[in-house]
Amino acid sequence: MRPVSDETLQGIGFGLGERADFATDPARSRGRFYDESRSRTRTEFQRDRDRIIHSTAFRRLKHKTQVFFSHEGDHYRTRLTHTIEVSQIARALARAFRLDEDLAEAVALVHDFGHTPFGHTGEDVLDECMAGFGGFDHNAQALRVVTKLERRYAEFDGLNLTWETLEGLVKHNGPLLDAATGQGTHGPVPGTILNYCALHDLEIDRYAGLEAQLAAISDDIAYNTHDIDDGLRAGLLTFDMLREVALPCEILEEVDSRYPGLDENRRGHETTRRLITRMVEDVIGQTRLNLETIRPASVQDVYGAGRTLATFSPEMAALEKELKSFMFANMYRHPSVMRVRAQAEDIVRDLFAAFMAQPERMGGIWAAQLPQLDEPALARRVADYLAGMTDTFAQAEHRRLFDRTPELL
Repeated sequence: MRPVSDETLQGIGFGLGERADFATDPARSRGRFYDESRSRTRTEFQRDRDRIIHSTAFRRLKHKTQVFFSHEGDHYRTRLTHTIEVSQIARALARAFRLDEDLAEAVALVHDFGHTPFGHTGEDVLDECMAGFGGFDHNAQALRVVTKLERRYAEFDGLNLTWETLEGLVKHNGPLLDAATGQGTHGPVPGTILNYCALHDLEIDRYAGLEAQLAAISDDIAYNTHDIDDGLRAGLLTFDMLREVALPCEILEEVDSRYPGLDENRRGHETTRRLITRMVEDVIGQTRLNLETIRPASVQDVYGAGRTLATFSPEMAALEKELKSFMFANMYRHPSVMRVRAQAEDIVRDLFAAFMAQPERMGGIWAAQLPQLDEPALARRVADYLAGMTDTFAQAEHRRLFDRTPELL
């Protein structure tokens, strides 16, 4: 695949000058659920970003699994380092289109707040445990965290983020409802999101602003590339294996041609950094074409475009799909990874059952007013408690309650 041409990249923004007409303007924010006076030193979206970074949910990401569990090595990505990499790419893309970089960063920083301990394994088990109580969805859980579960401010629960940040969080991957049929676009919409929208309509049948769309595709770019780096480090992937996949093969050939004999550590880094650049430039080129097609004159035009505007080119989308299939087959479903995931499943399943049977063992605010809770409400509280745990705390709680705890080896 040819790199994006210099001509295609001419005229992109570098964070200077006025915003594009279709950028989200913080001065025209649709506000917050609880009215607050505006800051004299920060825009509304800068304020959101700062609240996200200072939250306890953000700090907990440092001990939550991305792919490899913390005991497997200090150099592997965690949810926190992944989030930082996503936010860096999102800012760069937003800058290229003269959008609001702070909003793109805020959505990127908050997008994984609802993830459980032990990565997607924990989410899958918790969804299974919550099957009779509305299920569990990490995106809906992130909304619960920022609107209810964070308890830091004197006048409200949650972080009281702006409408734009919340709608970007909820629908950065596209609308949740089909406007024509009223049906969920990816199955039933989680009750958490529907209940919140009944009070504060996030217009889940429309597309998010371009800042949120770019944050979403930044997530894809980040994990596609850094998971290769981690896979090479762990020995689950090899350069010979990467040569079987079109996109990394092409880039490896570039690296080996220019730097013959390069040591494996530098060879891997040079490959992944070029892969990020290739994907970022492709998104810039294709998104410009998409914007030229509909010519949005305002952010409202982006909301009502009827399609995602921040996309890969068709050629890159096909290459990225092949890469994802390769990663699932060779890394995410590798026997050593699956063995550890099975042990993590047992920890989450055991904890859910234990706290449902004896909820007072959660302690603190989680054990408050238990007699007033019916079974669905109790299950949701247990799910909130478990979802907020780090990997290390979940293991510690299991050791506290059970005689034997898997060592995740």
